[in-house]
Amino acid sequence: MTPKDIAEKAGAIMWGNDDASKWFGMELTEIDAGRAVMTLTVQPHHCNGHKICHGGVIFALADSAFAFACNSGNQNTVAQHNLINFLAPGREGDVLTAVAEELYLKGRGGIYDIHVENQDGVRIAEMRGMSRAIPGTLFEEESE
Repeated sequence: MTPKDIAEKAGAIMWGNDDASKWFGMELTEIDAGRAVMTLTVQPHHCNGHKICHGGVIFALADSAFAFACNSGNQNTVAQHNLINFLAPGREGDVLTAVAEELYLKGRGGIYDIHVENQDGVRIAEMRGMSRAIPGTLFEEESE
């Protein structure tokens, strides 16, 4: 299997089990080795008392993209530490896109940058995620 094939199969398995991302209304729109793209259309129930997208919703979108990117190699991986900076508000009706990209992967640790933009290219948030591999895989790879 190519790295892209592995990423697509791992992503499909994760998506099948990811009730939280589906509950938020997210969509996995792209996956490749060390990279994932997810989108979310901001609905009224995503907005806080200021009538802007709740920071927790933006974080969840970035975190989900991060999860798919860091599991794209078929090694069970979880978040060890995340830091997010909110740069602009998301508004009801916005289509937010989170792009997660692997910067570094060695041993059990990885570093990923995730940026969230709206449909106009306005940067909403930047997140840095540190991952930690744990035992197991999403699927058993066939030996050649």
